Amino acid sequence: MTSSIDPITLEIVWNGLLSVTDECFITLMRSAYSTNIKERHDHSIAIADAKGRLIAQSQGSLPIHISSMTGLIAALLAKYGDSIEEGDLFLANDPHVAGGTHLPDLNFAMPVFEDGRLIGLVANIAHHADVGGAAAGSMSGGLNEIWKEGLRIPVVRLMRRGQLAQELMDIILLNMRLPEERKGDINAQIAACRLGVERLKALSHRYGLGTLETAFDEIVSRSTARMRAEIAKIPDGRYAFEDVLDDDGLEAKDVRFKLVIDKSGDRIVFDWTGSDPQVPGNVNLTFNATQSCVFFGLKAVLDPDLPNNQGVLDAVEIIAPLGTVVNCVAPAAVALRANTCQRGIDVVLGALAQALPDKVIAAANGANTSAVFAGNDPETGRPYVYLETLGGGMGARATKDGKDGVQAGITNTSNLPVEAIEMEYPLRVLAYGFVEDSGGAGRTRGGLGIRRIVTPVGHRCEFSGVGERFTHRPWGLFGGEPGGTGRFVLVEPSGARRQLANKVRMPLNAGESVVVETPGAGGYGPPDERTADAVAEDLGSGKFTPEFMARHYRR
Repeated sequence: MTSSIDPITLEIVWNGLLSVTDECFITLMRSAYSTNIKERHDHSIAIADAKGRLIAQSQGSLPIHISSMTGLIAALLAKYGDSIEEGDLFLANDPHVAGGTHLPDLNFAMPVFEDGRLIGLVANIAHHADVGGAAAGSMSGGLNEIWKEGLRIPVVRLMRRGQLAQELMDIILLNMRLPEERKGDINAQIAACRLGVERLKALSHRYGLGTLETAFDEIVSRSTARMRAEIAKIPDGRYAFEDVLDDDGLEAKDVRFKLVIDKSGDRIVFDWTGSDPQVPGNVNLTFNATQSCVFFGLKAVLDPDLPNNQGVLDAVEIIAPLGTVVNCVAPAAVALRANTCQRGIDVVLGALAQALPDKVIAAANGANTSAVFAGNDPETGRPYVYLETLGGGMGARATKDGKDGVQAGITNTSNLPVEAIEMEYPLRVLAYGFVEDSGGAGRTRGGLGIRRIVTPVGHRCEFSGVGERFTHRPWGLFGGEPGGTGRFVLVEPSGARRQLANKVRMPLNAGESVVVETPGAGGYGPPDERTADAVAEDLGSGKFTPEFMARHYRR
């Protein structure tokens, strides 16, 4: 590969771009109002060039956001074209017309100009705790159309030449619960965009616009070449796998995802033909979301250190029939797309396990278990919305156990600390730990799920929970046992316990509590091949009961 830019300069510019994205990521995190952003880091930053190609993404970004930001920028350029001006700021969230994946993710982009010419865009995306709709938190299960999930925003110009469109902002905030919190988070996103524009201009001044644009081309082309080189190492052949979602929260059960991978040389095709038609409930995926599943699964197996950019997207072909659960059409509801993406990743890894058994993990928790508590603080009288998505078990690896209680797959947000919950909301966390026996047995075992028990303090609130892998256990590989399922349980003041539905929305009274248990993960290899030392460590850790150990490791 020949280039007009030397490797040292290219590496310096590349690291400069990453530095810009990371600084913007931290700025947004530290400026945000809501715990979901400032504590859980449910946000991402990206830089794109003037052609709309994603060039760099911050290291803390979520894999699921890669296609959302490219989708926004593509929609922005198509709608506004040559009318984009310096100081403009664009906002969107809609999955069907603006490249998003679900409505709570507000997506911002600001153009960068040099000598009157557009040279790139700085984008960020953040998951807001509420964007209106039928249920507090905008993430409740069982909603059957996109309008019930929150305010739909096409690509709009929120700022023109640096001036805020206040009337538009007023409309947006009026349609969202907790408008002050939303305003604070939006201002944090605006600040991160402005900082990114300043930093990208500084890079252009330092190295020259020509060098910067050449670096953009090289980053994309080299990433494509690197990905294709890794694809070429996969044995040629056809690999198929399928799996199901528990349900859609309404009427569909065992929603099927079917994948066939055809690989020849450095060409790979992911064909989702045979997956179920889109369903009434809000578990559908737009194409962008399915694209993120494929890229995450493939990159994680082949080259985890490969940067997320347009070059990775260009190396893969995806077939996803329109109108199916993996490529839905309006007005399909999509709020719970993260759970569905986790299932998509399971399917990608299940297929690749046949070709690369030593590189693929068993099924992880396969969920993005969400818990929303919303009500009015009895001390202040002000409304609140506490939203969290909890991790679970990571699948066992060929040579190592899976990790316990982590976000696995397409999300990499953190679990919210107990202290943050109890300081910010009128809630008390009664317990927080691992779910014993939830890691699948095997030569290497699966990770454990998380248990959190929450009760409202001195008031009645609403609880909305969404779970997956509550019916179908996370599968093991090559003789490994499946992991444990998740569940929601209501505990009454008397101590009586009642298991709730996988997707539930209900009032929660003072004195009552909700147990949230997330799924574990599958094991890898036959349990009887686990070493005696590892068995003894598991038993001594308290993570597994003697009954579980005796049942799965007969020695």
